[in-house]
Amino acid sequence: MVKSALPVLTVVAVIIAIWYGFTVYLNAPREYDRSERAGATLTFSELVPLTMAQERPVLPAPHQVVAEIWDTTVNKKVTSKRSLVYHSWITLSATLLGFVIGTALGILLAVGIVHNRAMDKSVMPWVIASQTIPILAIAPMIIVTLNAVGLSGLLPKALISTYLSFFPVVVGMVKGLRSPDRSQLDLMHTWNASRSQVFWKLRWPSSMPFLFTSLKVAVAISLVGAIVGELPTGAVAGLGARLLAGSYYGQTIQIWSALFAAAALAAILVTIIGVAHRYVLARMGQTEAST
Repeated sequence: MVKSALPVLTVVAVIIAIWYGFTVYLNAPREYDRSERAGATLTFSELVPLTMAQERPVLPAPHQVVAEIWDTTVNKKVTSKRSLVYHSWITLSATLLGFVIGTALGILLAVGIVHNRAMDKSVMPWVIASQTIPILAIAPMIIVTLNAVGLSGLLPKALISTYLSFFPVVVGMVKGLRSPDRSQLDLMHTWNASRSQVFWKLRWPSSMPFLFTSLKVAVAISLVGAIVGELPTGAVAGLGARLLAGSYYGQTIQIWSALFAAAALAAILVTIIGVAHRYVLARMGQTEAST
């Protein structure tokens, strides 16, 4: 464990050192300006602590971000509008709903594409083309259109997550369902297996490694979709709302803490899917290395 953790800790230490260096560099002009107005001259030893204690820094120091995260998670009630846990839960709700819808849609489309040549030739190109539209352009359109028909709140954000998350599931499942080789399919035909038997006993088990790999990508991008969905609505809750409020009032520490909360949330979701992946493969008598 020590040998495996040492390279990671070394990289983290280097990143933190570079971060502190840029904190001093980017925040220094403001401190020099203040000292000039006061008719004083700052030495480097005086400058460094000042750049790391600004209320609205250009780039907050790592310890400022950690302190903000601690204050908004531990020192605030989870029901408080200032709690990062509260805002994370709002975003997580839209993320999970969009992820579930996107996964179901992706699997259904993949099954149709694999078993129907017309869908393969017509639907698959549109699935790929749909991802060429920037989400920042389409998100306000979805929000405004759904608000016009009386749909607001969780569902519009979830649909934006669905729009992003269904694509990796479609691509992964199509590849997974087509992964059995010709000899395996011929063997099933030799046994006079029906199309449903071929699907459930051969294609579906073979697609599991591809499905879970796609789900890891889908759940992370679904979180991005939920956050993006909160931006054009002027939302008052959610990690997107924290980012928006931080940008309005120049609260860069708040912005960075929300970004780290989103990253931690994505890591947790991907880890959960990874655990489910290993469990399912173990039940099937496979390992990740063998797939």
